[in-house]
Amino acid sequence: MTAGATAIHRGRWRRAWEAIDERLGLSGLAYPVPAHANGIGYILGGITFFGFLILAVTGIWLAQFYHPTPATARESVVYIMNVAPAGDLVRGVHFWVSNIVMATVLLHMGRVFTTGSYKRPREANWLIGLGLLGVTLGLVFTGTVLKWDQEGYEALNHNIEIGELLGGFGFWFSPEFTTSLSIIGRLYIAHIAILPLLGVLLLIAHFLLVKRHGISARPADADAAVDGGPVPAKGGSTFTAHLVRMAGFGLVILAIATVLTLIWPAGLGERPIPGTETTKPPWMFLPFYPFEDWFGLSALLWVPAILFGALALVPFVDRSRYRSPARRRLFVAIGAAVAIAAVLLVVYAFVTVPQAHVQEAL
Repeated sequence: MTAGATAIHRGRWRRAWEAIDERLGLSGLAYPVPAHANGIGYILGGITFFGFLILAVTGIWLAQFYHPTPATARESVVYIMNVAPAGDLVRGVHFWVSNIVMATVLLHMGRVFTTGSYKRPREANWLIGLGLLGVTLGLVFTGTVLKWDQEGYEALNHNIEIGELLGGFGFWFSPEFTTSLSIIGRLYIAHIAILPLLGVLLLIAHFLLVKRHGISARPADADAAVDGGPVPAKGGSTFTAHLVRMAGFGLVILAIATVLTLIWPAGLGERPIPGTETTKPPWMFLPFYPFEDWFGLSALLWVPAILFGALALVPFVDRSRYRSPARRRLFVAIGAAVAIAAVLLVVYAFVTVPQAHVQEAL
């Protein structure tokens, strides 16, 4: 291709881009963001978002073959694994990405807590983030039930028992709520519609507030401004570059999940055996498992309630204007203690023998 032809070709692409940009305003996404926004610590939220996109795409494919009834749920998963086109691969990617997303959500919240990025004026976004954590846990829980093996059966029995503890407020968790649709069918609706819709609404609010307040400054820069020092210059990068970097990490997540699927495919337990409790919950629920051993099933209500309540209060209790961990030693120490305790609880839950906690509910 001659230089003249190349110039004409580029000119056509430029005119096409200008026509699209005139209508959609995509160039407006190139607004300045701080350079540190492209660091791994400040991009965890974006990585999580792209993980959710992968889960949506793989979930749509899996939904084409899944039957949400007690009689056919597990068999449809077997069909996905053995017959559906790329079913085993897609299911494995869905499983591993869900675990990666759970980890990035926790790491993202840990970074926000450590750097004090929840402080004024970002208190509302911290609360929205807690809501997204709850939605993510709900998606993992409902997904565990839907495979309808022994683990899913026991998880559903816990769901029903907790509904009974809630009394009138737990009517939705009861099989008696309606006889026209099984509770698995209703949890399936929660998994593919209710929780994703709530997650999308929270994500939109989350992104709007990030745009409104900007990406939080590094703690050292924020503290210097509090002490009367120079305010760091804005910019250093653009949001489009930030978006490209997030998408790149999204592809890395997809690649890692694919490799893990090829090495350790997503498993499926045996058919449920009524009246038995032989499994333990997925790792993200293991910190609560010992409390159920020690205090009974009701602990699955009050322990998470205390934890989420305490986290919700953090921005309103930590009133210091400083954000550096060195100037917030008490809060950082408390956060570190909670994180260490959670790890120790996971280890304890992992090494202990499963105990029966619920009566047969189905």
